[in-house]
Formats: sequence, C-alpha cells, structure tokens
Amino acid sequence: MRPRLLCLFLLLAALLRADLACPPIFGDHMVLQRDLPVAVWGTAEPAATVTVRFADQEKATTTDASGRWLVRLDALPASADPRDLTISALNRESKIENLKFEDVLVGEVWFLSGQSNMEKQLGPRRGQQPTDGYEEELTRADCPPLRLFQGLHALKPKEGDILLEWRRCSAEALTRMEFSAAGYYFGRELVRELGVPVGLIHSSFGGTRIEAWMPPAAFASDPALRGLEKVPYDSWVKGVQATELWTERVTPYVPFTLRGFLWYQGEANVMNAEHLEYAVKMRALIASWRAAWGRPDAPFYFAQLAPFTYSRIKVWPKQLTPDSLPAVWEAQAAALDVPHTGLIPTTDLVGNVKDIHPTNKHDVGRRFARLALAETYGRKENAVQAPRFQTLRRPWFSQKLELTFTPAVGLRSRDGQPLTLFQIAGADRKFHPAEAVLKGGKVVVSSPAVPKPVAVRFAWDETANPNLVNPAGLPALPFRTDDWPLTLEVPKEAK
Repeated sequence: MRPRLLCLFLLLAALLRADLACPPIFGDHMVLQRDLPVAVWGTAEPAATVTVRFADQEKATTTDASGRWLVRLDALPASADPRDLTISALNRESKIENLKFEDVLVGEVWFLSGQSNMEKQLGPRRGQQPTDGYEEELTRADCPPLRLFQGLHALKPKEGDILLEWRRCSAEALTRMEFSAAGYYFGRELVRELGVPVGLIHSSFGGTRIEAWMPPAAFASDPALRGLEKVPYDSWVKGVQATELWTERVTPYVPFTLRGFLWYQGEANVMNAEHLEYAVKMRALIASWRAAWGRPDAPFYFAQLAPFTYSRIKVWPKQLTPDSLPAVWEAQAAALDVPHTGLIPTTDLVGNVKDIHPTNKHDVGRRFARLALAETYGRKENAVQAPRFQTLRRPWFSQKLELTFTPAVGLRSRDGQPLTLFQIAGADRKFHPAEAVLKGGKVVVSSPAVPKPVAVRFAWDETANPNLVNPAGLPALPFRTDDWPLTLEVPKEAK
C-alpha cells in the first residue's frame, strides 16, 4: 500500500472504531501558534463530550453524528516551557478515553510547500548535488526550540525515515527526515532573531505543477481557470493531476493554526510553456489556501525560480525557447499584486545554470527569513524587497529612456562595473544591448543602434545574473516594458 494511502486508511480506521484520535499533525514536540486562537480537532464516538486542556485552559465540545469534533483554544503567548496538551472523551456509556501530547511549545508556525527546490534536503540527494556546506552545518544543527514536521516525500519512504511526526531539530532528525534545507535555514534564523519556538510543517513534491496543489474551488474562482481541474495533463511525475496534492498533502494540515506560508514552485509550469496564466493560478492558490485556514491576510512568500537552461533540454515534451523562464518570472512578479505577499530573488544564487537544483539553499532560507522578519514581524530589516521596475519615461526628443524602480533608495552596481543585461528596442521590436547608468535614483538606458527607443528589457535571459542591486545586495527582478507577443515553444517544424 502506498504511504499516502496508508495514512488515510489509518485515519479512516480510527474513525470507524470511534476511537478518540487526532490527525498526525498533533503529536509530542509540536509547536502551537502564538497570539491566535488555536484549532484542535479529531474524531471520537458520535455524541461524545470532548475536553481539551492546555496551559490553564479547558475547552469542551460534543462530537457530531460522524464523530468529528473541533475546539479552539484562546490565543496563547509564546512559551518555550514544555507542557502537556491533554484530550479526553466521555461517551454515552460513560466510558472515558484519553490522549496526551508531551513537550508542547508555543511560538511561530509556518507551512512550507512546492516542488523539488523546496524539498531538497540539507545533505546529499540521489541524482542531485548536495547542498553547500551541509556537513559543517549538521555539526551545529541541534536547535531544540525549532521543531520539524515532515510530510510524505515524493518517493517511497526509505527505512529509517521519520515522517508524519514532530521532532526537535537536530542533525539526526534533519538527516532521517530529509527535511527541506531552505526551510531549516529559515527556521533557524527565526529562532535566532525572534527568540521564540518555531514549528515548520513541510509538504512538498518534486516535479509537480501548481494545479496539483490547488483545490477545486480555486479553479472556480477565475473564468480563465474554470474546468482546468478536469483536464488531464502531461505530468513530470506520473499520476499527479490537478487537485490531487491539495487533497493528499495539504488538507491533512487544515486548519492547524499557523502564521503563514512559504512556496517554492513553478519549474514544472515553465516546462509547460506558460506565461501570465501562471500568475492567475498563483493568485487563486494563495486565496484558496488562505480561505482554507480562515486567514485572509496570512503572509505568503515565494521564491523566484532560479536561472536554468530550459531551452537547451531536448527530452521534454515541449522544446522551450529562451523566453520561457523570463515569462514565468514576469508572472511571479505579477502575482505580487496580492496583498501580504513577497518574492525573494535567486538570480545571484546559482553557481551552475545547467543544474535545476541550485545547491545554495542557505541564502534562500535566509532571504525568506529576512522578508518575514520585516513584513510579518515588523522588524527593521534593511532592503528586504528586491527592486522592481516601476515606470518608463522618454524625455522629449531624447534618445534615452529613464526607468524608475521601487524601492529605489540605494540602487547600485554590485561589483562596481557598468550595469548589465539591459536591452533596448525601437518600433521595429529588435532588441540591442544598452548602456545603463544610474542617475539620481533612476536608470538611464540608451544605445546608438536605437535612435528612437520605445521599450526596455532587463535580465530577460534564462541564465541572467544582473548586477543592479539594492543596499542589501538583492538583485533587481527581471522585467520588460513591452507587451509584445512571446514565443515560448519552438515550433515543431523548427525542431
């Protein structure tokens, strides 16, 4: 029996026996979210009285006809003191059942998801290069206030894996769980900076499209998506279709109370030659996840896809052009119009553009953490938002174009060299390399080959590593000022 089906079978068996039970997300060593009402739920015999006790609170409810129950503890302050959470059920025959979860802390809880770059663990992974510096990092990985919950992996679990249970962060736990490296670095930074316990729930699946992580309601939320959940598609991972991972890898954790979400996904959608439709899917996924947890303003932070030579891969069903990755970069930036979202740049974190799994996950996790510290926790962090294109202006009779960015303060060249990867075009739509100069917080671009410029593209290259950065060294996001049609897939006759 496949592991995901086994998990569902065990939960169903407990329900049929009418045993007092909670989902696997509840367990020893877990972290409960501070400062928000905390959902606790499970099953017992129908019409039983269920009482939950924790931290001087006692909440009671009665199970429904199916034996389901849910209570919400009042908001709790952060606490690193280990305490017990106990649950009792009194049925109609006055039989009492009890559950106890030990070493429970209160702090910050985040849900991590996506495909293989979020899944990539701290250490070696079959078929991939190991994450940078993992051996040294494991020597200092013990961090009891950081608690990890690893969901099912994409592949069949190996003997000795620790899945579907909470563990204190340690070298052994990280190794046996194969826990997300980016997630680990994110959690360590939060513990260090906030001084409170942190719980991370990790549920990723390599090679999967965003549609697999969306509930049916997400597809109904936009006319451009309606019906797509019923259309089979070619999947990099066999058998994984729309809504399946939502059902199997997300809903088991709803409505466990948490602060927000980290998301690193999109490579599989690049392979499908997508453009702004990916932004539509992103908006729908964000809204549906927030709705499921009842947190309409929950922070949702996501990673820019890393540079990679998609157009040089010949074995995929679609032969992509060099525009395919920049097109999804454009879609990711477009999704930032959703409130309480943020995008961390990655164009400068890739040592090998022929490796779709970059090995520097330390800076990915740290950038997620600095973004959360500033935007979620109100810390005074320096320039955590990557510069984004804002406006284009052509002075009267000028052969130059002026670009503004937001945030604009402190823009500079990372290496002190002239700004790179700017292109300029006239009405003929032919782009030429451009000279780009910083003047008064603006970037002025020009080219002698384009006397009447109308459009600019920046870092519009699947291997881009531009040197325009903010004071914290975060690179500006790729963009284009035109809306000219893009060719994302090589025509079959040209292959």
